[in-house]
Amino acid sequence: MYPNLYYVFKDWFGVEWKGLSILNTFGLMVAVSFIAAALVVTSELKRKEKLGLLTPREEMITVGKPASLMELLINGLIGFIFGFKILGLIFSRPADMNPQDYIFSSQGNILGGLLLGGLLAGMKWYDKNKQKLKEPERRNVRIWPHDRVGDIVVLALVFGILGAKLFDNLENWDEFVKDPISRLFSASGLTFYGGLIVAAVAICWYAAKRGIKLIHLVDAAAPALMIAYAIGRIGCQVAGDGDWGIYNSAYSIDSKGKSVIAQNDDYQRVLKADSTYFLNGEAFDSAGRLVNVSDRRHASLADVAHKSFKGPSFLPNWLFAYAYPKNVNKDGVLITGDTDEHNRVLPIPVFPTPLYETIVCGLMFFFLWAIRKRVKTPGMIFGIYLILNGLERFVVEKIRVNTTYNIFGIHPTQAEMISFLLFIAGLTLIIIQRRRSAQAD
Repeated sequence: MYPNLYYVFKDWFGVEWKGLSILNTFGLMVAVSFIAAALVVTSELKRKEKLGLLTPREEMITVGKPASLMELLINGLIGFIFGFKILGLIFSRPADMNPQDYIFSSQGNILGGLLLGGLLAGMKWYDKNKQKLKEPERRNVRIWPHDRVGDIVVLALVFGILGAKLFDNLENWDEFVKDPISRLFSASGLTFYGGLIVAAVAICWYAAKRGIKLIHLVDAAAPALMIAYAIGRIGCQVAGDGDWGIYNSAYSIDSKGKSVIAQNDDYQRVLKADSTYFLNGEAFDSAGRLVNVSDRRHASLADVAHKSFKGPSFLPNWLFAYAYPKNVNKDGVLITGDTDEHNRVLPIPVFPTPLYETIVCGLMFFFLWAIRKRVKTPGMIFGIYLILNGLERFVVEKIRVNTTYNIFGIHPTQAEMISFLLFIAGLTLIIIQRRRSAQAD
C-alpha cells in the first residue's frame, strides 16, 4: 500500500524523502480522474459542436479595465489559503499529525499564507494592468460549450465534495449526531453517489443558465464520468482508504501481510486472537498499548461479515483477498517490526472491491467510447451509462462493507438504493428518447 508518495519512492527507489508524505496518493488519483474527465468531455463537446448539436453563445464582456478591489481580494484570499496550508504542511506540521488531519485543522503557516496571497494578488494586478486601455471597451465574444469545461470541472469538484460529505453523514447519522463538527471537517468519509448527485444538480443548473443543451451535455459527460470513477478507484485501492469488501475467509495472511490459502481453522482462530479489534475496533501491540481504533465494530464475532471464495490457482491470491498493509486509514493490527507511521494490516484479507470497480468501469468506458458515434438518439448514451453504473454498483455492494437500512424487513445499503434508482432512470430515459425519436421520424 502507498498512502502517500513517500511510500512509493521508498518502495520503488529505496529513498526516504519525508517531504513526499504530504502528497496523498488518493488525492493525486482524484486529480488525475478530473483531468481525464475534462479531456474526454472537451473532446465530445467539440465533436457535437462540429455536428451542429451544440451552438455558441454571444456574451458581452468589458476589456481594458484595471483589476478591481474584489478581484485582488479574491486572489489574495485564495493565495493565503494555499500558502497557509501547503507551506504549513512543509514547515509547520507537527510530527505526530498526518497531512490529511492537518489540512482540515485550523493550523497553518501565516507567513506562507501572506506571501502567497500577496504574490497572487500582485500577479492579478500586473496581468490586468498590462491589458488596461485608456477607455475600457465592451466587446461581443462567442463562447462555445467546450470553453466552459473549466467552470464545469470546478463546479463538479466543489459540489462533488459537498455532496459526498452530505450523503456520507446521512449514511452514518448516529456518528454524525455524536460529533458533527469532527464528521463535517474530517478528511475521511466521502460517498461517491452523494458527490455525483449534488454535482449533477449544480452542473445542470449551470448549463441551463449558459444556454447549453442539457441532453447533449449529459451524453458527452457519460464516458467522462465512467473513466473518472475507474481512475478514482485506483486511488482507493492504492491508498487503502477503507472502500474495500467484506472478509474472504478462504484466505489468511502471512507474517508479511500477504494473502495465503487459509487452513481449516484459520478464520476462527484469527477472530478469537484479534477479538478486541473485531468487537471494539481496537488493536494493541505486544506491550499492550492501544495502537489503532477503527470504526468497524461488531456486536459479536458471529456478526463479522465474510464469504469464503477461493480463486483459481493460476491467478494471484491478492485478486480475491487483500489485507491492505500500510493502508492510509491505519486500520488493522500492527505489522510486527514495522515502525513506519502507516504500519497496520487487516487481520483477515478482504475482497479488493476498488480493484474490481476499476477493471469493470474501465471496460465500460471503452464500451461507451466505442458506441458514442453510432448512437444517434440524444440521451441514449447517458441512459446506457446510468444502467451500467447502477448494475455495476448494485452487484459490487453485495461484497462491500457498508451501513444498511431496515425498510419493511429489507436491508439495502444507501448505494444499493441509489444504484437501483439510477438503473430505472436510465431505462426510463432510453424509452422516452426512443419514442421521441420515432415520433420525429
